[in-house]
Amino acid sequence: MINRRIVLLCGLRHNGRMTERKPPGVSFESFVDKQIRDAEARGDFASLPGAGRPLRDDDTAYDELWWIKRKMAREGLSVLPPTLALRKEAEDALATAAEAPSEHAVRTIITAINAKIRDMMFKPPPGPPLGLKPYDVDEVVRQWREGREGQERPGATRGA
Repeated sequence: MINRRIVLLCGLRHNGRMTERKPPGVSFESFVDKQIRDAEARGDFASLPGAGRPLRDDDTAYDELWWIKRKMAREGLSVLPPTLALRKEAEDALATAAEAPSEHAVRTIITAINAKIRDMMFKPPPGPPLGLKPYDVDEVVRQWREGREGQERPGATRGA
């Protein structure tokens, strides 16, 4: 169903006819105000969705691209170019690997991100350069072990 306010503001009345033309000498503001008052008197705004409830306030500063960002979020689209998104994913992978419960998990995480990095290196998408190379899995595991020294938990396994 088309929102009646949109129809009214686009120049169509509820009966589907065009509204009368703005008379000469009448400002657009007063002409539009009169049409809105007439529509309110007819009850055109009485049954709109959300009537009587306040508009949602995001408590954020005004951003002229808010609607694009909201649409992209609804569609699950990323604002970042693929190379920058992969840089962020690689950073997150290193952080996840540092907290991994086993050496096997560290190797799995780093091997997976390395595959994505290699793929991006050999088939670069448009955008800024990636600026990453695959990680040395053994070096990441060594750093993981150093971070774990003195923190061995019962039941934790190495190389599982």
